[in-house]
Amino acid sequence: MSDRPLAQTVAALQPRARTELAELVAFKSVADPAQFPRSECEAAARWITEALRAEGFQDVALLDTPDGTQSVYGFLPGPAGAPTVLLYAHYDVQPPLDEDAWISPPFELTERDGRWYGRGAADCKGGLIMHLTALRALKEHGGVPVNVKVIVEGSEEQGTGGLERYAEAHPELLAADAIVIGDAGNFRVGLPTVTATLRGMTLVRVKVDTLEGNLHSGQFGGAAPDALAALIRILDSLRAEDGSTTVRGLAADAAWEGLEYPEAEFRKDARVLDGVGLLGSGTVADRIWSRPAVTVLGIDCPPVVGATPSVQAGARALVSLRVPPGTDAAEATKLLTAHLEGAAPWGARVAVEQVGQGQAFRADTGSPAYASMAQALREAYDGEEMQIAGMGGSIPLCNTLAGLYPDAEILLIGLSEPEAQIHAVNESVSPQELERLSLAEALFLGQYAKSRG
Repeated sequence: MSDRPLAQTVAALQPRARTELAELVAFKSVADPAQFPRSECEAAARWITEALRAEGFQDVALLDTPDGTQSVYGFLPGPAGAPTVLLYAHYDVQPPLDEDAWISPPFELTERDGRWYGRGAADCKGGLIMHLTALRALKEHGGVPVNVKVIVEGSEEQGTGGLERYAEAHPELLAADAIVIGDAGNFRVGLPTVTATLRGMTLVRVKVDTLEGNLHSGQFGGAAPDALAALIRILDSLRAEDGSTTVRGLAADAAWEGLEYPEAEFRKDARVLDGVGLLGSGTVADRIWSRPAVTVLGIDCPPVVGATPSVQAGARALVSLRVPPGTDAAEATKLLTAHLEGAAPWGARVAVEQVGQGQAFRADTGSPAYASMAQALREAYDGEEMQIAGMGGSIPLCNTLAGLYPDAEILLIGLSEPEAQIHAVNESVSPQELERLSLAEALFLGQYAKSRG
């Protein structure tokens, strides 16, 4: 057993953490075979199984989930009678988008200006490394004081629900007294934060057809119904004049109670160009944590380079709708579908296909586990008090776990603070945050074991 302080042990483990994060980032584990080979996800999953086995985990398994992806599970037994804590992360990542826009290769962990850059470095391969580092530090200080289950999802970014369906079919597998979701982030670097709410989401494809085939725009333009123009009108109907989301029948006036997000800080974090206004009304926290938000993620239409003078016969778009806690995602899907269909101009034919869906989540921040986490974060962050914030993103598994295990205490922490720029080009992670949160998690597991003793 080590005689040095736990914080020093965690610090000494950081070179290993960087090496392993680099190995994980190298896998192009986008869970979409249309963009990257399935073998990249399979290789990442195998890496995780080997890492868990090397740490003494039992019952390590690759779980074949209903959406065709794999999640990784392992169990590390603790002392007799100790509580069980489930640690969650995901290894699938968003596509790199425009690889030419990355300053360094997206799948090569690169240190620059005190941060480590690479796709998945913060979201959420770094979350797995955080879990491993915390457990390794505890092993050097007398052992892990709780039973630990680890689950690493393979399709979180795609929202296709594979792990959710698997957990529902095997409800005993992920049962735990406390669940630490390592896929959130601090409000900003150095400010320890737990996430209390997550917006739910629905993801749909909308297809518009108006003609049997494309037509010459000079010969037919002006009278022939243009599918791309129809799609643009449909999508524009989803926003009011001030840019706020307006899906017919969907409430959009809730107010956030808690940590506020100053507009100047948001503009800086979101890299809003000078002179460009923000969308919607109310506080920034209202808009990103308590109200619905629609985003057009992509449109299928001819690119500018190589476009021909044609009236388009068909067009498609991928539309995301985020909804706050208290709004049922399935009902939101129905409302969105009805809105898209009802907004079609000129009798254009509209078909809406649901691609993904996840419910919103609200944590019980008054639970005993939060007291343990508050103490752990205070110590890891040199006296900084824990803050409670919302997160506009979605982690659909949270609601599934809350439904399966109503007595479990669910906490959300992680590495995705604003500077991380997750889902964008040049994603990065702060090594200082990785170190402090690894220490906080180790301290939390110790505190939680004592609180349940």
